Amino acid sequence: MSCIPTTPTLGAAARGAAVALLGLCAFSYAAAQAGDPIKIGIISPMSGPNARYGAFANKGAALAASEINAAGGLLGRKVQLVSGDSQCVPSEGVAATQRMISLEKTPIIIGDICSSVTLAMQPLAEESKVLLVNAASSNPDITYKAGVGGFKWTFRNYPTDEVRAATVLEYSVKNKGFKKFAVLSVDSDYGRGAIKFTKRYLPKYEGAEILSEDYYKDSETDFRTVLSKIRRSGAQAIILYGQADTTPIIARQMLELGLAGKIALVGNGEFNTKDTIAAAPKVMNGAVEAAAWLPEVPAPRSLKFVEDYKKANGGEMPNNHAYTHYDTLQLIAQAIRNAKSAKGEDVRNTLAGIKYESPMGSVTFDDHNQAVLPMALVEIVDAKPVIKGMITTKVDYGTSAK
Repeated sequence: MSCIPTTPTLGAAARGAAVALLGLCAFSYAAAQAGDPIKIGIISPMSGPNARYGAFANKGAALAASEINAAGGLLGRKVQLVSGDSQCVPSEGVAATQRMISLEKTPIIIGDICSSVTLAMQPLAEESKVLLVNAASSNPDITYKAGVGGFKWTFRNYPTDEVRAATVLEYSVKNKGFKKFAVLSVDSDYGRGAIKFTKRYLPKYEGAEILSEDYYKDSETDFRTVLSKIRRSGAQAIILYGQADTTPIIARQMLELGLAGKIALVGNGEFNTKDTIAAAPKVMNGAVEAAAWLPEVPAPRSLKFVEDYKKANGGEMPNNHAYTHYDTLQLIAQAIRNAKSAKGEDVRNTLAGIKYESPMGSVTFDDHNQAVLPMALVEIVDAKPVIKGMITTKVDYGTSAK
């Protein structure tokens, strides 16, 4: 059916019919637009050594989409998730983002878990004017480059490793009495970025020092040589910012070498999960971690998320990435409601001034488009994660620049 009359001259009756036809077409177009789903992309590792994290991320977001759609959708439209595989490789993440933008026409993308991929995605999102909302990358450079830092289309709903590193270091020195540290972190933008900021804050504590510094590849499984070196160094704690799958391996090998109760783990690497603790409880006791979320958070909505996720996924316990992608999609949904629009620019402008109540607490954004949100400080006590306090993850950019 054509909606444009092509006859040069129309009689009165014909003109009336044309007007009616145009009205019908306008109604049909509006109805079609109202019925179109709101596409939201998720870029995450769905293959390769980090695929486990991508699976959690997608299942968490799927739960949020299911809840949103069951409640009537957004602006009368359903939410449709579109997934792309980054493999945790920057070039693959950029390629997946390009396909999502050009083929799927997604105005909003959540991504990536891996900091190196997110850093590579930022220029593309900016050039394409597509809203990039990060839910799991923690490298501080993402924030420094966003908002007033340049990339106005990038937001992050996740704590930065700068705040995490400063918090863990302060607790380790003041509460645990550690002064001598060894570094054993993953060789990535995430692992190296966290250590960079640990070193920045280290001079605040008299006598605190790093005795050795080592980084491991994702595929490594034998840490006995470096752990033996750390034992000889006299370190009281290992600063570990690593992958969740590797932490149990390191813990078991520390147990083999007799380091349980002698050298503690501090940093971040899903120390708080049952599988990690069960791998070597004597080693994990006393471990200190700053976590964006964990299932033991006692807030009612957080506990409800855990039960709903388990029900939707065959009893599987959600991890941090499942929660943060669930929460980030709910945040975006609230921004769409507030903006009364699903256009990327409208949602971006709304996010800048939003006050969102997450299951963990209030969330706002600073002028670098970095979320100011709660984070849990956790210590493993008697083989169980114990929340020692909640931290507000506000970055002091003046202090950071020094």
